[in-house]
Amino acid sequence: MLLSYCPMRLIDAERIVTWKYDHEYEMYSFSDSDEDIHELMNGEYFSVLDERERLVGFICCGGSARVPGGTAIGLYQEERYLDIGLGLDPDLTGQKIGSVFLKQSLVFLQNQFKRSQFRLVVASFNERAIKVYERTGFKRDKEFYSKVNDEDMLFISMKMKMPVYSFEEIKERRERN
Repeated sequence: MLLSYCPMRLIDAERIVTWKYDHEYEMYSFSDSDEDIHELMNGEYFSVLDERERLVGFICCGGSARVPGGTAIGLYQEERYLDIGLGLDPDLTGQKIGSVFLKQSLVFLQNQFKRSQFRLVVASFNERAIKVYERTGFKRDKEFYSKVNDEDMLFISMKMKMPVYSFEEIKERRERN
C-alpha cells in the first residue's frame, strides 16, 4: 500500500469526525461538531489517502499532537522533536496496516518538515499502538497523567530518530520485492 498525503481537506475532516472507535479506544473519537472540524482544519493536520484516493487516516503535528499533561511536566520544551499524532480509520484498525501507515507517515513528515526526530504520546493502555511504535523504532521516554473525560489517564511519550528516507526509496524497495 502506497499512501499519499495532502493538507486536510474539509470533506475529509467532515468524515473523520464521524469515525467512532470501539470501547476502550473511544477516547480517540472526535465529536461530530464544528469545533472538531475547525481543529482538523487548523493547518496542522494532513489527510492520508490510499492508491485509490480513499481516506484511510490522518496525521497531525505540532500543538495539535500535544497532550495537556505533557505540557504540565515540561515534555514539549525539547524543541528538536517534531510532535506527531496519527489516526487510522476505525474500520482499518487491527488489519496489520499500522506499521505501513506509521512508516510512510514518518517519511512524509521528514520530507515535509526536514526533521528526523519525532515524539508522540500514547495512552498507556493502547498496547496495540505501542507495539507498532516500538517495532518502528520509537523508544519509551516519560510517563505522565492527563485528564480525559474528567479522569486522570496515564500516557507514555515515545521518541525516535530515524534515518533519512524518501518516497522514491520506499517505492524502489517495493518494486524490488
